[in-house]
Amino acid sequence: MALRNAIERLSIRNNPNIGIYIFANDKIAIVSPLADEKELSLIQHVLRVPTIVTTIGGMNIVGALVAGNNNGLLIPSIAKSHEVEKIRSSFDGVVAVVKTRYTALGNAVLCNNRAALIHPEAYDELRNVAKEALGVEVVEKGTIAGIPTVGSAAFVNDIAGLVHPEASDDEIRFLQNLFQVPIATGTVNFGVGFIRSGLVANRYGILVGSKTTGPELMRIMQVFGVGK
Repeated sequence: MALRNAIERLSIRNNPNIGIYIFANDKIAIVSPLADEKELSLIQHVLRVPTIVTTIGGMNIVGALVAGNNNGLLIPSIAKSHEVEKIRSSFDGVVAVVKTRYTALGNAVLCNNRAALIHPEAYDELRNVAKEALGVEVVEKGTIAGIPTVGSAAFVNDIAGLVHPEASDDEIRFLQNLFQVPIATGTVNFGVGFIRSGLVANRYGILVGSKTTGPELMRIMQVFGVGK
């Protein structure tokens, strides 16, 4: 399913690392309260899903703390009860509060609706809850470009995936087989290989960090079929 003319640059409080502050799937977007009215309006316009403005554990880095797909969300146990309830009241999937040493679940888990890849050292802690909450067929452990925080080094959905430019051919083949989508290398925000820091997307649209260059933008559009 290709996207059509739905890609915009964004910063949150002049910070191009938008993936730190936003989590999105095809049903909701969770956004840090740092986003102002204009930024929130652009997020809603591009992603076209209900928006939940909240912290997680009182912190604004919700994109780094939350992992998930359309079936479920993984939220660290540092989350406050009112934050969890706010998310549950707006999301019709599973919201699993996970007790783990790896509270930055958005960095530790990379997933789409078919599979999940987990930080190698977090795998035993997260494997079972990830499979159940996310409703995925396969949960594997691994690295991308030798980086264990796989959720930070890539973005993947049911359309395609963009990964760190130093990912090996073997890693790319592994990821394509795991997620069952085309996988390509790229960068965001003028050469940053930690893709998730500058890319937030769902089936309706894509947001990229404000420092993302024209060639980077064209690469992202090509990979995810924007405008086709």
